[in-house]
Amino acid sequence: MKQVPIGVSARHIHLCKDHINLLFGAGYELKVLKNLSQPGQYAAEETVAVIGPKGRFDKVRILGPARGKSQLEVSRTDAFGLGLNPPVRESGNIADTPGIKVVGPAGEVDLAEGVIVAARHIHFHTDDAARWGIADKQRLTVRVNGERPLIFEDVVARISDQFALDMHIDTDEANAAGVKTGDHAELIL
Repeated sequence: MKQVPIGVSARHIHLCKDHINLLFGAGYELKVLKNLSQPGQYAAEETVAVIGPKGRFDKVRILGPARGKSQLEVSRTDAFGLGLNPPVRESGNIADTPGIKVVGPAGEVDLAEGVIVAARHIHFHTDDAARWGIADKQRLTVRVNGERPLIFEDVVARISDQFALDMHIDTDEANAAGVKTGDHAELIL
């Protein structure tokens, strides 16, 4: 049985360096609150507010380090609350997505695009992928056996020698299956 740890991803934002400077002040460096499952990735101490056409969320956690482009990742439920209809996309694929206002302690930024519902995916280290015969971008089927067992299809395989094995689903998906971070999923293929 091919077991994969589950990581539940709540709403969060990735910011580029220019936007960090606008929101927190020139030369600002994010502070690490806790390291995440992927090497070099962390939840920052800092949060921002995001404001959509119909609602806002305060205290949205920033994930670091800085990225090339800013993007907000939300669940479908979060999107309804903001008054947006973002597409399901892989992280980084933000072309033609809705924008949002981001407010920090030193300023605000109107993102022209960048709001997505992140596609469920599994990070594979290259060794794990090779051992299990998984190709990058392959679409997988995964069983989760929480309080309400489900089978997830179209789970994107993402492979890198910089990754650690971890399945990322959002809060809506986790709640539907009754699973939490640290539970395990079974790769069906």
